[in-house]
Amino acid sequence: MSDNYNDIINLPHHISSTRPQMSMMDRAAQFSSFAALAGYDAAINETGRLTDERIDPGEETKAVLDMKQQYLNNIIADRPEITVTYFVPDEKKSGGAYVTVTGNLKCIEECERIMFMTNGKKIPIDEITDIQSNRLKWINLD
Repeated sequence: MSDNYNDIINLPHHISSTRPQMSMMDRAAQFSSFAALAGYDAAINETGRLTDERIDPGEETKAVLDMKQQYLNNIIADRPEITVTYFVPDEKKSGGAYVTVTGNLKCIEECERIMFMTNGKKIPIDEITDIQSNRLKWINLD
């Protein structure tokens, strides 16, 4: 079997005089892997991404949150620092995530049902599950 190529083994490598030589990058690209199904990896990652279920707070919790909101509305000129936990619905699948932000309260728009923070953050009042502040120690959720 080793004698089969003796006639050509020492011949010089052929270089075309009519076609340009392919770059190493282009040669490597011919053999690189490809995605047979475009978007398949993204779909798998999206399916595997976890979301939290929205928990509906009870009536007692809603009443306490309402009291806290009313009190904050009365002291809004002081720009109180608050920590708010609220639910952000996922745009692509059911569920979402609970987010906690800390900042100074700028205003509360009752008609729009939005809390505005001084850093520009907008928090939907109906999605709030907890409000904490040093100014609210006397109002408990227990």
